[in-house]
Amino acid sequence: MSSSKKIILKTLDGGTIEILDEIALESKTIKHLMELEDWPDNVIPLPNITGRILAKVIEYCNEHIGDEDEKGIEKLESDGDFVKVDKDTLFEIVLAANYLNDYLNIKGLLVLTCKAVADKIQGMSVGEIRQYLNISFNFSPEEELHIRREEQLAFE
Repeated sequence: MSSSKKIILKTLDGGTIEILDEIALESKTIKHLMELEDWPDNVIPLPNITGRILAKVIEYCNEHIGDEDEKGIEKLESDGDFVKVDKDTLFEIVLAANYLNDYLNIKGLLVLTCKAVADKIQGMSVGEIRQYLNISFNFSPEEELHIRREEQLAFE
């Protein structure tokens, strides 16, 4: 299926990015929108993603046009440089990949970024992981004891 329509993704910060037909056609959702006669302005709003992060996602998509899931996952090693970004950017890409997976069929990006987070927290203590992931610990001593007892029972 070839498309003469331009596919434009509109970001949270008001920017727009035009994507290649090959990327758009990976998505059943976008493919369906392209078939609609009354699709307004060929624009897909992405209210949860900034232009900076969407540009990274599209960079990944351009490198992986036509990859099947298995090929995308096999490329994790060669994609290592892609995830060499600061922690906040990595987390934003994870969230964007999760949000856009249905739109752009980018399971490989989601796997890649989640693996990068897992690699970073490997070997950390629970406290270090909480700090790294910015998870607050708001349990009372009684609640914590209850949770620890439940966890202990689960692993017996």
